[in-house]
Amino acid sequence: MDFAPLILRQRKHFNTGANRSLAFRQEQLCRLQSVIKAHDSEILDALRADLRKPAQEAYTSEIGLVLSDIRYALKCLPAWMKRQSRRLPWIAWPGTGCVLSEPLGVALIIGPWNYPFQLLFSPLVSALAAGNCVVLKPSEFAPHTAGVISKLIADTFPANHITVVEGDRQTAEAMLLEKFDTIFFTGSTSVGKAVMSSAARHLTPVTLELGGKCPAIVSADAPLEVTARRIAWGKFMNAGQTCIAPDFVLVDRQRFASLVEALRGAVGEFYGDNPQISPNYGRIVNRSHFDRLIHCAGTCKSDAEDLYIAPTILTDVSWADPVMQEEIFGPILPVIPFDSMDEVLALLHDRPAPLAVYIFTNDRAVQERIVADTRSGGVCINDTVVQMVGQDLPFGGVGESGMGKCRGKAGFDCFSHERTIVRRFPFFDFRFRYPPPKLSLEKLKGACRFLLGS
Repeated sequence: MDFAPLILRQRKHFNTGANRSLAFRQEQLCRLQSVIKAHDSEILDALRADLRKPAQEAYTSEIGLVLSDIRYALKCLPAWMKRQSRRLPWIAWPGTGCVLSEPLGVALIIGPWNYPFQLLFSPLVSALAAGNCVVLKPSEFAPHTAGVISKLIADTFPANHITVVEGDRQTAEAMLLEKFDTIFFTGSTSVGKAVMSSAARHLTPVTLELGGKCPAIVSADAPLEVTARRIAWGKFMNAGQTCIAPDFVLVDRQRFASLVEALRGAVGEFYGDNPQISPNYGRIVNRSHFDRLIHCAGTCKSDAEDLYIAPTILTDVSWADPVMQEEIFGPILPVIPFDSMDEVLALLHDRPAPLAVYIFTNDRAVQERIVADTRSGGVCINDTVVQMVGQDLPFGGVGESGMGKCRGKAGFDCFSHERTIVRRFPFFDFRFRYPPPKLSLEKLKGACRFLLGS
């Protein structure tokens, strides 16, 4: 597993400067767009084979999002690449200052298995828009999708610009021994720590998109039917294997029974009386994750041979139960009653910051209080998951749920270096700045407020 020659070829290509022009970047994005559109049925078949994803869900949450990212990048790229003027203090007058976004170089993108196409290709779009060379490492737990990705990239791009490396954990570990200019990882918090540790050897900047236990907080005034539908939709899509899915629900005790009933009604509306035969319900990715979920949740309807776990709503749950100790990442939803918002906030203060907090209430004061008194990568009020759809909204975690942002301009910035450029002119050379001092310390203190803008 010697990846040094591959990375060296990409670095040599990057050093030619070919990636820097607007025309080149636009061409690569258009090529990526074309190959995705031409082979969308193959991608859908692969997602079906790996995760039993329904075609409509797979297209919307994977292919459609990536194509939207490409269209947005093509529209905005000229503005993103434009030099941004900056004001200089008087001590640097006469002169000009600006910031230029430059590509970082050779980027490594490591994708997860739960959205194996979108969560690999969305950062790829950002990396190409920013002018980088890219090594893609798809998840071995979604082998059909990884195979399609590898073929599409190999048939469309030269390996010294974009290449795919398939393999298992050992392959990823071997790649992380090499020096990249930036690493983008999506996955679990535990693996994210290992990636960051490996990157530290080369002082490589990392972006980590992780997860956590995202709470949904339902106040007494929340409209139950729409609240239940939106929670159930966000939770049970992709069989619960979504990093920003609601992990558990905290509901005002007086609405507890009604919300549980409404959630069960929403599940029946979405997937019928027997979700196992529904064409709209996915499967657990492999037996290892299936066994983990069964151990975590206890009693639930399941079929090990089919990797099926039914959409499960747990109502008799304590904070000490195994299901509340780590991110569930499956179709199991604990619902816990609360008596006061003080109780909710105190409980959340003691837990790591999740990738999202979901708030269901029409009371603006309650909304603002929860936002102010919690920490999370993002907040979504009266809905779930949709906070990561808009390209104008930076997406990312904080603390144990990740670091760095992606999507849209934030994704472009993630794969760029903001280079400061100051241009001075050789006249009006104020000699007072040179030694020996021309002003007393007291006069200099006053002058600094004018000269440095402080």
